[in-house]
Amino acid sequence: MKKILSILFFIFLLVPLQAKKDKKSESNQSFDAMKHIEVYNSVLRELEINYVDTLKHDKLLKFSLDRMLYGLDPYTSFIPAADEEALKRLRSGQYGGIGSIITLVDGKPYLSEPYYGMPAQANGLRAGDEIIEIDGVKCEGKSISEVSDMLRGKPHTEITVKVRREGEKKIIKKTFLRDIIQMPTVPYYAQVAEGVGYIVVLDFIDRTAADFEKALKDLVSQHNIDKLIIDLRGNGGGLVSQAVEIASLFLPRGTEIVSMKGRHNSNNTIYKTRREPLYPNMKLLFLVDGNTASSSEILSGAMQDLDRGFVLGERTFGKGLVQNVRELPYDNYLKVTTAKYYLPSGRCVQAIDYANRQSGSTRVIPDSLTKEFRTVKGRIVRDGGGVMPDSTITEEASYNISGYLYLKNLYFKYANRYVLTHSTIASANEFRLTDEEYNDFCKFVIESGFTYRLESEKYLQDLKEMVKTEGYDTKTDSLFTQLTNLLQPNVADDLILFRDDVQEMLEMEIVKRYYYQKGTIAYSLRFDEWLKTAIEIIKK
Repeated sequence: MKKILSILFFIFLLVPLQAKKDKKSESNQSFDAMKHIEVYNSVLRELEINYVDTLKHDKLLKFSLDRMLYGLDPYTSFIPAADEEALKRLRSGQYGGIGSIITLVDGKPYLSEPYYGMPAQANGLRAGDEIIEIDGVKCEGKSISEVSDMLRGKPHTEITVKVRREGEKKIIKKTFLRDIIQMPTVPYYAQVAEGVGYIVVLDFIDRTAADFEKALKDLVSQHNIDKLIIDLRGNGGGLVSQAVEIASLFLPRGTEIVSMKGRHNSNNTIYKTRREPLYPNMKLLFLVDGNTASSSEILSGAMQDLDRGFVLGERTFGKGLVQNVRELPYDNYLKVTTAKYYLPSGRCVQAIDYANRQSGSTRVIPDSLTKEFRTVKGRIVRDGGGVMPDSTITEEASYNISGYLYLKNLYFKYANRYVLTHSTIASANEFRLTDEEYNDFCKFVIESGFTYRLESEKYLQDLKEMVKTEGYDTKTDSLFTQLTNLLQPNVADDLILFRDDVQEMLEMEIVKRYYYQKGTIAYSLRFDEWLKTAIEIIKK
């Protein structure tokens, strides 16, 4: 008893001492912060008085804040008052514009992908149109970002665009209103096998869960599916609440999906499902890759922890940091990392340790330092490196002529010609070029004077230089000459040898002209080996 009382006395003594220590630590932190602010203000004051040129305070502030925040993590950023569009896109995924991706071809700006139903497409502008002038300002020599800024503006304001179209002699002039550009969050869904539904989710903004639920209800009512593949590949995340709402469709009410923990209790939040599930027995499979991040990792990782869904693909990106937008004086804003999120098993998927960066580099947490956690059914999962799939898929990178043709915009240029003589094509699910049409493309490529240099040849030259430095060039010159000759690509032969890859990329570009983004997804699924594997697994 005496021993217990001694221990209790020690504990009660320790608590106030620890509290005093914490308070002192906070006091020191506050003093350091005020000291550095005073130094910064003094430097700025001295510059204002003595610097040889007049200071541009807005640019100086933006530069200094950007450099300071870069030292923390890539997600904490300053949003100046002038950048209203950035704040709107950050919060809702919306902005005012015409609704098209812009690309540069031979140094000239072109419409690359008009979004279906958006102002550009609705007013007759097409992929392949060269942008000549916007509101009386010529676009020649301008960058993609400059042209994009000229096209953006407040919704319902008038814009006049002049374009040059292949096959048309006269410049085409279009005057119409900008609109709020709403990127599709669920651009495609379909039944991909008997009883198996498939939904693509591109990001998580304020309407994603509603769009997802509508798509799922359509699949159930039209095809009576009981299995669902959710494609999160390339999904960079967004609003956590939307991921939780989607999870609520499949999990019991009150199930914890994710918790967020920061330095202060005010930043701590626990997200639980808030409704009864509509599809408690539906089998789920999540497709993920190295670009699956943030909220999409929460959704797939939480379902994995709860043993409610199968995860297939590559290890995800590993973004376990939470950002909030904070208001600053004079209508400026700060997007700041306030917490880390933790999945139901207790693990955090953050892969890069920004707190211990050295000389601006990033350090991925090594597997030896990660911790083991357990799913509901006792399976081992780990923290510190994204979500590791239940079954991985490795896809070997392929470098051949098809990629070089894309970089030279030859698919884009040929598609501009193709649409002139083809008013319609078969559906995206069925379209294929004939042998005659593919041969015509090959002729087009050769007549364009297209050439390319193999990456392997570049590495060979580097190796040759290294061998020469080491003094072995006289022994190996003949071998390098032979290899160099062998690595000279033959365009005509390569167009035949790699026809499958070339034809797939060309057909994708052509399908885009007729069926827009939805069509390109439908077309690409015909060759998607990941999806085929997913269907096999979920059927079992």
